[in-house]
Amino acid sequence: MTGTLGNGLVLGALVCAAFGALVGLTSGLRRSEAGFPWVMRAVVGFFACMAGANLTMVYALVTDDFSIRYVTQVGSRATPLLFKIVSLWSALEGSILFWGLIMGSFLLAFALVHRKEHQRYMSLALGTMLAVGVFFAFLIAGPANPWGAVSPVPADGPGPNPLLQNHILMVIHPPMLYLGYVGMTVPFGVAVAGLLRGEIGDAWMAPLRRWTLLAWMFLSIGIILGSWWAYAVLGWGGYWAWDPVENASFLPWLTATAFIHSTMVQERKQMLRLWTMSLALASFILTILGTFMTRSGIFNSVHSFTQSDIGPTFLVFIAVLLVISIALLATRGHLLVAQGRISSWMSRETSILVNNLVFVAITFTVLLGTVYPLISEAVRGVRVSVGEPYFNKMAVPGGIAVLFLMGVGPMLPWGTPDKAAVRRQFLIPAGVGLAVTALCYGLGLRGVYPLLTFGLAGFVTLITLRELVAPVRVRMTERKEGLVTAVVQSASKARRRFGGYVVHLGIVVIIVAVAASSAYVTHTSGTLRMGQTMTLSGYQLKFLGMTSGEEPHRAFTAARVEVTAPGGKVEEFLPRMNYYERSTDPVGTPAVRESPKEDLYVSLMAYSQEAGTASLNVWVFPLVGWIWWSIPILVLGSLIAMWPSRRRVAVATASAPAAAGAAPPVADGDMNRGAA
Repeated sequence: MTGTLGNGLVLGALVCAAFGALVGLTSGLRRSEAGFPWVMRAVVGFFACMAGANLTMVYALVTDDFSIRYVTQVGSRATPLLFKIVSLWSALEGSILFWGLIMGSFLLAFALVHRKEHQRYMSLALGTMLAVGVFFAFLIAGPANPWGAVSPVPADGPGPNPLLQNHILMVIHPPMLYLGYVGMTVPFGVAVAGLLRGEIGDAWMAPLRRWTLLAWMFLSIGIILGSWWAYAVLGWGGYWAWDPVENASFLPWLTATAFIHSTMVQERKQMLRLWTMSLALASFILTILGTFMTRSGIFNSVHSFTQSDIGPTFLVFIAVLLVISIALLATRGHLLVAQGRISSWMSRETSILVNNLVFVAITFTVLLGTVYPLISEAVRGVRVSVGEPYFNKMAVPGGIAVLFLMGVGPMLPWGTPDKAAVRRQFLIPAGVGLAVTALCYGLGLRGVYPLLTFGLAGFVTLITLRELVAPVRVRMTERKEGLVTAVVQSASKARRRFGGYVVHLGIVVIIVAVAASSAYVTHTSGTLRMGQTMTLSGYQLKFLGMTSGEEPHRAFTAARVEVTAPGGKVEEFLPRMNYYERSTDPVGTPAVRESPKEDLYVSLMAYSQEAGTASLNVWVFPLVGWIWWSIPILVLGSLIAMWPSRRRVAVATASAPAAAGAAPPVADGDMNRGAA
């Protein structure tokens, strides 16, 4: 009964998506608003069916309904309630079902927010998004159907993948990543609608930019949480290994970041319209490619939790997306003619263009290194390995270039600059950057790339803080002179700029933390008998013996390690190995002493109860915790930048009377008024 209900809801979602896509695209191309109410109903129906199907599956997992195939794959009576719910996205079929729920949520939110604005645009945009929904509903109803019946019904199941039960981060990391992936469907739909109409006005760019920023924020959180999970769970002494599935999430992040910057040039100078649309389309296609990498099983990755035969279906969908995107850009791109031009190589628009090119170069480098082993195997029959040295050699210089441009761009004006003024603005930040580099060198830090990174971080931080303070200083001056300038458009741009600089600070924190933890990490390993010690970077570790225990869903064995910090503080660490009933290999959990300065990371690699020995891997990672602590900064900046404006009227005091007959300001987010 449960399986029949769930399958029926998925088929209902498929019907709603197909109907809405057909009506939306047809009425939109005919420039008719008559079909829009039906498109809205289709969106609501798609969301309701996907929500119902997901709730039905959660009910089956919680009640251990082993008559359903997916529950027999990931369910277990011994699994705690939280992880029973989390197992919804622990394998292929459930993760695609969960994807459908998130897609329905995004479509409903977009439709409700913009339902009164440009219904012809909305019909095309929602029709495109629902067409994507058709593909995923088809997957759930067909190749990735989780509702198959099982006979005879087993008494119990294996439980979810042990890696997914081993840390609380797996409760929030996949949903954040999926929100980032699926969120790219909205800008894709808007971009396709704009290309079909042959116009992308400033007013329509506001929701396009805002929804991309929302997806970018979730994707950033998901990537950072994923690296934190790899660091806290796997016990290998790292957080990023250029794993194919890690790269799959990084690729759309790069193009979405380039897109967000490119929209500023389009808005300010009426340039790069076709380029901006290309980045929006590419970001979505790369999310589908990332899903293919994660869920098709073609890559051997600790992050890829399934082997499946849906790969060909995904490849066909990716090919269709590529053909449609290229055709739209080729046939409709000429309608998005640039109205401005670059007037100087020392302008802000030039720096953003160079920034975009660097992001695209990094994207191509990472994509090539990720798929090259598959291409080599398909063409030559030989599977080669592209490892960390390649990615670091190619991506690190690009990252340093991006950091440099983060400082240079805000210093440069739009259009033709006053070169003398630019040089004056450059002197103090450059001096600070050199001073930071000299200070780091004096403290004993070595290495060209790390020192260059720290110096540029000082350079960028000063410029960013100066730009953050500048709007406040301007408003204080205006009030002092008796001026009240409540022009919504200017206020909105100032807020977006402020939020963007907060995000820049978060990115600087991440880059510095990555440079420090990679360049100055120290490591030792060894096998200790009871009472023996090892030392690393002033820490003394003494092995006290082994201890064991049981939890509802697993057993564990831990090494008791007494750690004496350089300052004399004594703590006991318990690096452990967890054993799951239906898993032959243990899953390690390292013990980590976190601090703003550095992390002490202890991992149990092997042990012998008979001999009374434990083999430990020990690392000291400087500043590594700042990678995950940057999340609040990124979220704060993103929310500030995307927060919608309230419509206000421009007001001037007697000392600055308003010009007679002046037109009222146009709100940045008001699509309807902005297009008039």
